[in-house]
Amino acid sequence: MKVAVVGLGVEGINSVESLLNHGYKVYASDINDNVQLEQDKDLDIDLGFHNFDKIENSDAVVLSPSLWDKKVFQKFKSDRKLLSDVVTSHRSIFTIGVTGTNGKTTTTMMIADILQKAGLKALTGGNAGGGFKGYTEVILEAASSDYDVLLVEVCDMTLDFCQNAFDFDLIVVTNIGRDHLEVHQSLEEYQKSLSKFVRGRIVVLNQENEVFGQLIEKTSETHFFTKIPYKLNLFGDFNLKNAAAAAKAAQILEIPDKIIESALKDFNGLPGRSTVIQLPNSRIVVGKTDNVDATAAVLDEGIFQVIIIGTPRKGELCRLDIFREVSKTNPEIIAIFPGLDNTINEAKNILKEEKYHGEVFNLKDVDDVVKFALKYSEKYPNVFIGGNGQHMMIKITKNLREAISAK
Repeated sequence: MKVAVVGLGVEGINSVESLLNHGYKVYASDINDNVQLEQDKDLDIDLGFHNFDKIENSDAVVLSPSLWDKKVFQKFKSDRKLLSDVVTSHRSIFTIGVTGTNGKTTTTMMIADILQKAGLKALTGGNAGGGFKGYTEVILEAASSDYDVLLVEVCDMTLDFCQNAFDFDLIVVTNIGRDHLEVHQSLEEYQKSLSKFVRGRIVVLNQENEVFGQLIEKTSETHFFTKIPYKLNLFGDFNLKNAAAAAKAAQILEIPDKIIESALKDFNGLPGRSTVIQLPNSRIVVGKTDNVDATAAVLDEGIFQVIIIGTPRKGELCRLDIFREVSKTNPEIIAIFPGLDNTINEAKNILKEEKYHGEVFNLKDVDDVVKFALKYSEKYPNVFIGGNGQHMMIKITKNLREAISAK
């Protein structure tokens, strides 16, 4: 069987790798001619253009979520040639979708741990940008073995794509916040997309999110969560909310409360998410905070005298608001390092607009960040390192621990 993968962003590249690993022949294409893919005898690739004859002659098509609404590709959807319509084993499995602005991956993995402790065989995956292997991997793996539950993390930018690719029985919405607004155009448009996504489904919602009004009208059944009333091995009030969302989903599946509480109390943080590194006289909090609401959630946890923040990609204007949020807390020091892109000048302009009066430092790389954090943790009790990019946060955390151990 030959599958065409159209569009080679993060999701597309993951799809190619999954298909090859599962024994399929693949035709892949992208209008960008600067895509890195390893050569394989079963891979035929065109860069700089799409060969529509090759796409049409394939047995199935994987369409990149970013191309989902492009008119030129609608034929493959109407002809039911999409991979999710050709390989369909996953559609008969009870499927939970976890979406929202922040906390998706943590909540997904909390649910996975509860399901495992309850003796259920769960397949967990989804959003390649969240650290999973992508949606194609879920579809292919579901066809290769027997599972009781499918657990899919759904990026807020792939709602329409996932609504077509999966049959969701239960949807968990962690929260609605300000991110990817260059894609959604506005928070209101994001809410409309989410309303369409949850229509007719059993849905779990955050009771504190006031913007959920119009969503409730669309659901077949609505459940709410607030916060878990017991301690976890995790930093932050926001993780008590993630745990409550996971617990509510498990309760709907009639998993006993004892199993739910045991799984959540045993749950440890995920790589790249909020971690506390305790030093003799201070602490360094490191965490992926790639939008303003995620940043605000961490900064609400205490007074950070030193804040070290990585910059967003060029064009991600809404994510530059992170620096407005940081400025509001009036730390003594803000240090900026190149995160997903070097947009340090843009970040500094935001701080000027906000009339931030503390010291501002430029850092070059991860080594600079680690040295700076350790130096100022000797003077100040609370240091925060955040910003865009899970891999960057993982590397910073690892290098910090190594530097501390070497002392």
